[in-house]
Amino acid sequence: MSEPLPGMGLFGPHTPVEPRPSSVVILYRRAHTGVEVFWVKRERALTFAGGFQAFPGGKLDKDDHDVPVQGAQGEEAALRSAAARELFEEAGVLVAEGARALSPQTLEEGRAALLAGTVKWSEWLVRHTLCLRAEDLKPAGRWVTPPAIPVRFDTRFYLVELPQGAAASIIPGELTEGAWIRPEDGLSRWSDGTALLHPPAQHALQVLSEFTDESDARAKLCTPPYCPGYVAQRIEFQRGVRVVALETPTLPPATHTNAYVLGTGDLLIVDPGSSDVKQYAKLLSLVAGLKAEGARPVAVVLTHHHGDHVGGAFAVKERLGIPLWCHARTADRLDFPVERLLEDGEVLNLDGPMVQRWHVLHTPGHARGHVCLVDSRSKSAIVGDMVASVGSIVIDPPEGNMVDYLEQLKRLRDWPVTTLYPAHGSPVPDGPGKLNEYLRHRAQREALVLEAVPATGATLAEVVATAYADTPPILHPVAERSALASLEKLVAEGRVREESFTWFRVGA
Repeated sequence: MSEPLPGMGLFGPHTPVEPRPSSVVILYRRAHTGVEVFWVKRERALTFAGGFQAFPGGKLDKDDHDVPVQGAQGEEAALRSAAARELFEEAGVLVAEGARALSPQTLEEGRAALLAGTVKWSEWLVRHTLCLRAEDLKPAGRWVTPPAIPVRFDTRFYLVELPQGAAASIIPGELTEGAWIRPEDGLSRWSDGTALLHPPAQHALQVLSEFTDESDARAKLCTPPYCPGYVAQRIEFQRGVRVVALETPTLPPATHTNAYVLGTGDLLIVDPGSSDVKQYAKLLSLVAGLKAEGARPVAVVLTHHHGDHVGGAFAVKERLGIPLWCHARTADRLDFPVERLLEDGEVLNLDGPMVQRWHVLHTPGHARGHVCLVDSRSKSAIVGDMVASVGSIVIDPPEGNMVDYLEQLKRLRDWPVTTLYPAHGSPVPDGPGKLNEYLRHRAQREALVLEAVPATGATLAEVVATAYADTPPILHPVAERSALASLEKLVAEGRVREESFTWFRVGA
């Protein structure tokens, strides 16, 4: 990913998608050590929150509006219906009057039929004389997905104590794990980076780790801090890794560049990419709040020099009165001063309640001065434009080099890294899997590029027309840059030769 290339035209301001109504259930049970919650892990390939720990839930279905709920009307009834249905489908726990009269086999068959779509929820409830009651699904907060996310939900949370005689389990598919866990143990896994959490789940675990009674827990669940208009202003997927998505003039379909605030005491601000004061003010507001709690900004760090990564760098460093750090090949492409040049192999130590040590990896390929930061404890990595979970990465010669890029993808994979935090899109929990995916994709595209080069010769535009036939024409200027990078690699390997901007297959 990079800024739009010349000739691509201007892209309008970002228009957030409308959030879809959904429901989530925080299921808990009492144990001798306190309370336990039932959390699930979402399948990694899912578009929204893939690979994250969460609670049973999902979007409102049309049929949910046809289910009567005692004590609720309209949308409130439909949302509770969705909550009860999702809890039954995903965790096998039925919260309905009359549920205890059903046999385990009836419950199992009904759950399977609902998941398969062979029966309607409303019809199944009537068939078994079941009644939903609002009192069984107690409100526990509302959260709206931030505007930068391409898939958004307006989610009502409900707190439910495990009914007597019920048991929770998952059926593998959209979920890969389901387990009872002490909230403090879940927070410990979030802290060390082995369980990624969105703000609602993090907040729920924090509240339930201090559980005294249900009414107190519900009151706290319904009043999360830093959440005006139900939208989280602090997003910390793992402890000490916070993200602020800033709207930037980047390459579609991406619309934002992620700025990261790393650390639990000392803070690094990575890639404040927007030059719009309204955008980087969001970042400064977060840092101001952390400073009020005793944190100390240390430096602005740049992964590379592209405009959608450095647009607000000078303003942010000046506002905070801190230095700017980057690689020498980034520094010599900037028009403002740099106080420290980062080198491959050095370690950036951040003091605080949880000490962090970030290894600097010089990862050229997308840009000559590109660096990644890898946390020594969790092996999570801030990867800039090495990969993206929205869109693709452009390798644009002469700044970009395909050979270098592929080498650095392998280097990151073999470090090994765990979660990848890209500049564009959501975190990638399976870092090595994503890096292997990129390597396979580049190999496949290179094969198409080579196949598009005949012995009689072809221009770059002709190569792209064939090798990128699956790419929309508006993106062909971008495709030409990556195709050129592949051709340069093939020339260096002796499989293609170039003459007067025409490429010829060697030995065809």
